Amino acid sequence: MSNHKKQSIITFKADTALAEALQAVPNKSEFIRNAILTALANSCPLCQGTGILTPEQRKHWARFIASHSLEKCDTCQAVHLVCEAAPESHGH
Repeated sequence: MSNHKKQSIITFKADTALAEALQAVPNKSEFIRNAILTALANSCPLCQGTGILTPEQRKHWARFIASHSLEKCDTCQAVHLVCEAAPESHGH
């Protein structure tokens, strides 16, 4: 029995500048796979990477942010959510 996973071929359109930049990459397929996996792993859980909230999500966000705030960490400079009901525990 084979240990190889079945693979699919996916194509996409790219403008000239992107296509030219990709020509310099030795293994385009691996580079694109890694870039997509990284983007998916780091996308916003609320908007799921679209950058836009639906009207329904905005209502939920408004309720959530009423008891939370966005703050910048003094140590690592990362912007993060802080629950107003819980003590700070950012881990630095």
